[in-house]
Amino acid sequence: MQKTNLRNEVRESLANMTATIYRDQSFAVAKKVLQETSIKEAKIIGLTISNQPEVDTVHLIEALWQLGKTVAVPKCDPKTRQMAFYAIDSFAQLETVYMHLREPIINSCEFVDASEIDVMLVPGVVFDKRGYRIGYGGGYYDRYILKYSGKLLSLIFDEQLREEVPTEAHDCPVDVLLTPTKRIDCLAQRGEYLING
Repeated sequence: MQKTNLRNEVRESLANMTATIYRDQSFAVAKKVLQETSIKEAKIIGLTISNQPEVDTVHLIEALWQLGKTVAVPKCDPKTRQMAFYAIDSFAQLETVYMHLREPIINSCEFVDASEIDVMLVPGVVFDKRGYRIGYGGGYYDRYILKYSGKLLSLIFDEQLREEVPTEAHDCPVDVLLTPTKRIDCLAQRGEYLING
């Protein structure tokens, strides 16, 4: 199945989720995130301000602040298709831009270099157990991850998981997938795939 078809199929499935299920399952994923060793040890965590039907990151960000973590969120440049991360300590430092995305107001935040981010929570629409993903089509994270060497996690609903997604040579898979019901070690899955594939 082509990327566009897979993306549409999963988005349709997520659109049918009730508000209660969305809230409860987002909470279950956030709970798992806070139990991750890489998150406990991290000083700076990079993540996107979620838009439904993505797993809700707003409450997660509040929890991370309470733990004394620095939260860095991306500012996208639609002309260059590049993004840069800025530390926020309040949602008042965000503005709503194109496609209803909430991004940092850069003159009220501090720039954070990729080398400073300990863990990156990578969004996407469709994932497989090896950690390969289909994003939203802009390629922002694909480009950013190329220069990033920290830990890559993705927070997803079980509906977003597929047996296999089509990959290209430049695709950068994530290390761990967290769903309401599973923790998937994608590094181990990729090793197994190489042995058995």
